[in-house]
Amino acid sequence: MPLATARIVHFSLAGFILALFVGGLIVGGLGRLIVPGRQPIGILATAALGVAGSIIGGLIGRFIFGPHYVPGLLISVVGAALLIWIVAGRRGAY
Repeated sequence: MPLATARIVHFSLAGFILALFVGGLIVGGLGRLIVPGRQPIGILATAALGVAGSIIGGLIGRFIFGPHYVPGLLISVVGAALLIWIVAGRRGAY
């Protein structure tokens, strides 16, 4: 593989990870706005729960609406809010 191709792949992976983090942060932030009360989680946990909520929301949407379902922002935010509620509830119990 030529060096130039390796650099393009490297930058594409870095861009993908950055987009995943920013998208997860947006979805997680919206999810945190839905959950009432204070959530004792940081920015990295918010982004990770946003990404996980998007994946879970997409899977649930495909299960309910069939294989032609295109995961939307709403179901992703609901999935993230559910995960944030679970995690924040567990952290608050300790």
